[in-house]
Amino acid sequence: MSKIVDFKDVSTVGLETSPVAEALAGLRANEARYYMNKYKHEFTVTAASESQDTLNHVNRILKQERDIEFAAKPLETSRFEVEGIAMAYVFYDSGLAVNVMYSIDDPKKRAVGFKLSDGMEVPSELEGRFKFARQKSKLAGTIRGSFFVIKGEY
Repeated sequence: MSKIVDFKDVSTVGLETSPVAEALAGLRANEARYYMNKYKHEFTVTAASESQDTLNHVNRILKQERDIEFAAKPLETSRFEVEGIAMAYVFYDSGLAVNVMYSIDDPKKRAVGFKLSDGMEVPSELEGRFKFARQKSKLAGTIRGSFFVIKGEY
């Protein structure tokens, strides 16, 4: 069952098993606020155990594009389309959020993004492979992020 993420009253529901649950909840709320402000889209999440197709989609792209497989446990996912862009998110118990942005009409606008919650270490799967930029967020504290461009067709 999916639920709308409230970015005004940030909650850790669904993320309680994460050692950085508060920061991850802030990161999730930050994403919800972005989509509401930019696209007037309500950001919803579903328990990872109920959204295997989204997990498979994200995992396939990570594996085929960069041979990445995360050891962290996925807690929640989100999948939607806004203005011709298919989006998929996975939130992991480690505090990592992975998003796949896949423009349906423009192959130049396809990428995988990584966002690290405040207080988490860079996952070993990404260490030394990506440089992370820092961004301040009222909801999430300091977010570190990186990305790569998707070259294949999915």
